[in-house]
Amino acid sequence: MLSLVRNNSPYTVIILLIITLLVKLQALGHPVVPFVPENHIFFQTIVDIFNVVLRGNAFAFTLLAAVMIFAQSLYLNSIFVNRRLAGKPTYTTAFIYIILTSILPEFTYFSEILLLNWCVIGGIDALLGFHQTNKPRMHVFNTGFIFSIAALLHFQSVGYFLLIFIALLLLRTFNPGEWAVAIIGYLTPIYLFTGTLFLFDKLDAIQYLPQIGLSLPRQIKDPLYVFGTITGILVLFVMGVYGLQDWIHKGGVYTRRMWTTIAFAFFISILVAIGTDISEKSIWLVVMPAISVIVTPALMVEKTKWFSNFAFYFSLLLLVFCQLAVN
Repeated sequence: MLSLVRNNSPYTVIILLIITLLVKLQALGHPVVPFVPENHIFFQTIVDIFNVVLRGNAFAFTLLAAVMIFAQSLYLNSIFVNRRLAGKPTYTTAFIYIILTSILPEFTYFSEILLLNWCVIGGIDALLGFHQTNKPRMHVFNTGFIFSIAALLHFQSVGYFLLIFIALLLLRTFNPGEWAVAIIGYLTPIYLFTGTLFLFDKLDAIQYLPQIGLSLPRQIKDPLYVFGTITGILVLFVMGVYGLQDWIHKGGVYTRRMWTTIAFAFFISILVAIGTDISEKSIWLVVMPAISVIVTPALMVEKTKWFSNFAFYFSLLLLVFCQLAVN
């Protein structure tokens, strides 16, 4: 079965779409309308736009979210292939992302965190292209712009601002002009958003944007699900790091630096999730792009096929456990 997702055939996309709809049945069977937190004007505007077509239909919004996750998986997979992170072209990254985003029904509901993941994935793509661009300042500006939109969607995402400069240090020679352009790019959406609020006489909404919380619960309601899920993801993570070793040694300097950038994206995503109120369960979705890329090598090991097969079936076992154990 592993060969189905390791195949680079266009038909694999159809298989992944079918897999997506199957693993999202739990969420599709209990659809919900988007929850808009108070004073989240940016997300409220986006929901209002979709409501013009979807008319507040819960199933339509949930199905849209599932399709968006499928699209995100293909985008993330294209990053892995086009940036030549390792190995031959496959759809393994897309498969892992679909599986990991199905371990909790809340991940499949339409939310600002799901929209935030577009910025996270797009930002990672832009970061990894720092050393390949012919127009570095435009590229850096666009990267800052993308991560600024993420912060407007979800305040804790300001942490990704630091990731821009980490990538500049790792993937480019130091250039003060590029650092200044990154700051300008980051401030531009904030300026436009503030100006729009001023025009509509809603400038006081700015004071509600900074929101700090904590997503570490004092009491665990579903210990079996929580510990089982964390253990399963850690196992896949360790297997991914192990499978990555050969590629790291064979790859060039920039390949190793790109993987270091992904590692920083992973840790910053964890900090963003931890700094969010526990009521937003879907916040852990922001960790999935980076961890999906890190786990991918475990399913692409050529020398020991049993290892990649074990990783594949273990990911399916983790999915089944999560869907049965979650309340």
